[in-house]
Amino acid sequence: MDSKPSILCVLGPTGTGKTAAAIAVSRRLPGSVVNFDSRQVYRDFPVVTAQPDAEEQAACPHLMYGFLETREKMNAARFVDMAHEHIRQVLGEDRLPMLVGGTGLYLRSLLQGIAPIPEIPEDIRRGVLERLEKEGPQVLHRELTEVDPDYAARIHPNDSQRNARAAEVFAATGRNMTWWHSEEHQKAPYRYLKVGMKIALDDLTPKLAARIDIMLKHEALEEARRAYEICPDPEAPGWTGIGCAELLAYIRGEMSLEETKQRWIRNTRAYAKRQMTWFKKEKDIEWFAPGDNEAIAERVERWLAEAG
Repeated sequence: MDSKPSILCVLGPTGTGKTAAAIAVSRRLPGSVVNFDSRQVYRDFPVVTAQPDAEEQAACPHLMYGFLETREKMNAARFVDMAHEHIRQVLGEDRLPMLVGGTGLYLRSLLQGIAPIPEIPEDIRRGVLERLEKEGPQVLHRELTEVDPDYAARIHPNDSQRNARAAEVFAATGRNMTWWHSEEHQKAPYRYLKVGMKIALDDLTPKLAARIDIMLKHEALEEARRAYEICPDPEAPGWTGIGCAELLAYIRGEMSLEETKQRWIRNTRAYAKRQMTWFKKEKDIEWFAPGDNEAIAERVERWLAEAG
């Protein structure tokens, strides 16, 4: 009998029905969803980031969605602190914490411990930000590919925040992000089951394109316009997400709506591919087909029974 509290982790690439799987589990036993998607934390982008809708959130409690302002930064360390707090809250309510999302680094940081990267000297940080402004994140990403190809493969060349962070950490410590993330620290005090949604990328791609069509019909562009009125700073962290960045470019007159849509589809597909690559390296995931939610719920019931 394992005395550690149990948590369920539902993971996989974007657009594979993770929320629906968690809700299916919650119908059989009391559970609460705790988000671990780095983009779904932003308050101004519920449609663009595909946050659970009102009906889904009414099915069971959903935590850590849509609480962060566009100009605020989210990172793994902040996520871990918040997630532990919410997990304790859910366990105190005698419910099963169900971690749902696709940001693999956040989940790994929670379960395996997070690397204590030292404080970056201000002169190094300022130098990287000056380079970012003059040369763009793509140049930093090309350099990152040379010193840390594994981490470079996980982030988009246009992601200003993460490329700058990787550059400043390497400049300050002489160690790349992969080294820091592989350092094992205090593990989370949980017994956990990880279930993943597995689908071929070519089968997922048309589903992603269809979902973007639905987002546009559900006023994704209008949502982005409202967000731009609140925060017109294109460098704000909330604007770096896929969908947000493309719609911002359209709002600023940098491309047509059709170009925006095609780039959004292309970047979403590339992101899903990076997520698949990340999770493929995890050895303890039990894989299910998207939509196989009753089988997932049955597996969770058996797993909980094993704990005694």
